[in-house]
Amino acid sequence: MPRILAIALLVLLTVLLTTDLAQSQRNEEIRSMLNQGKYIPDIGTFMQVGSNSPAGYSWDGKQLFFRSSSSGVSQIYRLTAEGWPYQLTTFEDGIDFFELSHSSTMGIVGASTGGSEQSQLYLMDTKSGRIMPLTDGIDIQYGSVNWSHDDSHIFYRSNKENGQDFFIYKMDINSGEAVKIFGDTAGVRGYNYIASVSSNGKFMVIFQITSNSNDDLYLLDLNSLEYSKLTDDDHDVIYDSPTLMPDNKTIWLTCNDNEDGILRIATLTVGSPEINFVDDGWIDPKWEVDGLEFSRDFKYMSAEVNEDGYARLKLREVKSKKELPSPPLDGKLGGGYFDENGSCIVSFHGPTRAPDVWKWNPQSKELTQLTFSIYAGIDRDIFSEPRLIHYKSFDDLEIPAFLYLPPDYKKGEQIPFVVHAHGGPESQFTPGFIRNFQYLILNGYGIIAPNPRGSSGYGSHYMGLDNYKNRKLSLKDYKAAVDYLVENGYTNKGMIGIRGGSYGGYVVMGMITEYPDLFSAAINIVGIVNFKTFLENTKPYRRALRESEYGPLSDPEFLKSISPIHKADQIKTPLLVIHGENDPRVPVGEARQIIAAIKNNGGVVDSLIFPDEGHGASKRVNIIAEYRKQVEFFDKHLK
Repeated sequence: MPRILAIALLVLLTVLLTTDLAQSQRNEEIRSMLNQGKYIPDIGTFMQVGSNSPAGYSWDGKQLFFRSSSSGVSQIYRLTAEGWPYQLTTFEDGIDFFELSHSSTMGIVGASTGGSEQSQLYLMDTKSGRIMPLTDGIDIQYGSVNWSHDDSHIFYRSNKENGQDFFIYKMDINSGEAVKIFGDTAGVRGYNYIASVSSNGKFMVIFQITSNSNDDLYLLDLNSLEYSKLTDDDHDVIYDSPTLMPDNKTIWLTCNDNEDGILRIATLTVGSPEINFVDDGWIDPKWEVDGLEFSRDFKYMSAEVNEDGYARLKLREVKSKKELPSPPLDGKLGGGYFDENGSCIVSFHGPTRAPDVWKWNPQSKELTQLTFSIYAGIDRDIFSEPRLIHYKSFDDLEIPAFLYLPPDYKKGEQIPFVVHAHGGPESQFTPGFIRNFQYLILNGYGIIAPNPRGSSGYGSHYMGLDNYKNRKLSLKDYKAAVDYLVENGYTNKGMIGIRGGSYGGYVVMGMITEYPDLFSAAINIVGIVNFKTFLENTKPYRRALRESEYGPLSDPEFLKSISPIHKADQIKTPLLVIHGENDPRVPVGEARQIIAAIKNNGGVVDSLIFPDEGHGASKRVNIIAEYRKQVEFFDKHLK
């Protein structure tokens, strides 16, 4: 071989070996980086992680229907015998609810457009997905659907009469003819809701909700249409999850009319308003029971227990009171939809696991995952669990909160922090799977999510501590959360932001007007800034319930005193405002007021108004746009 050619081959071989070695080293570095969780996709990828939840389950156990966001909006799917999802609905804006018939051959879909929440009813064939519209009231809301036991009729509520009161109707599925059956008399107008229909189809239990902390129950005879009031109290009481047993006399439910104000399992006998709490040791009395369900044959029952924000599922036989094993899943459990064989369908998710549907047989202890949410190429092993903490507020009231820290956080390190304000206010932050939380903590942020006074889940006394004239006391609980973070060395001034949606949006605005120097960034999502205009412009069917919480329009001076718009000149914090043009709850005018006020005062404000959304973004493209803007905003002002 000529010497020159040999040298050339040697050089080429050296280059190739060097290149291969470099590439091998680079591949090893990438693998190591991925394994260490340092490769973090952008927020858009995180927001594409999926979500699946139960929507219906046939009594023979052969058909499962579930809701999924796989297509970008919430749709209904049927799980086929092969275990593959078959998409049944294709509504452009997704669906609002789904109610399966007793035979499982039909379903009622509720769907609205553009975030309006004015749900219309559609009859669906559950095999093919073919649908037929049953209503067409653009400015009317339909809901609370229940099927008659022979599947010939549906019952539902609607405010079509006057836009404000919800009456109960019965519709013949074949003819589409509907008749009003409840609500058109004095005393029972208002926010009515169907609780359940008796097993023999003769009676209906109805909620009449007067506030977030009070409701009453009525029993309607579906033949004579005569009704009677089941409950009788002279103070605020919550009755929830009522089920009329086959004897048509005994009602199982949850109720908080006790010394602690805790929602506990109880029974009520038709004809007597006396509540009898079931204290047989099945449920620890210190925890609230968020839901109670029975199998169709009344052989089994399930209870969803709220253990300091963690949802646990308890199962037992009704007649023997024998407790059954619960699914061995640690996180947020719900459901308990039984089939005729005693198996049940449950929903499950947690801080590090996206929502999915599981099947549990308490007899054989066989657990099967039925749906598999996509993780968009993200290894969920890099996700983090929060820690439940408690801190003292200004009056020594103990406030529960969930503290999220980056996986590589070192004690004593000061990092940027986001205070998360939940909505409601009668709601509760619970540690479910929150995509944007995981993104933020992987990018070096800490998050604290308090459950201040006024939150649900801790009894009626705690929930009522922020009502009416005590509105601003809950803001002091958020101030105490910031004090806790600083005093314990987690963060410091200049690194703290706040974010909240709906009522949480009001909290954001209240905090940056009451404590102008506390935060360096704030994000208000569909929040209230002017309680007077909010109450005047919210949908009429919501007004009475909201006045009972915030104060009536007849007290304009008080409403003015708690409205951040009247202190807009105090705002120093850079603000991002996000809203939907079609919001029926908190009209978009609230966003426009505060944006204009801050601009007029020379403040820093940015905004994102979606023309095709309502009370929060629901379309994936908008969700990604929103959270991308949120991340950019926090990065700019907190890092």
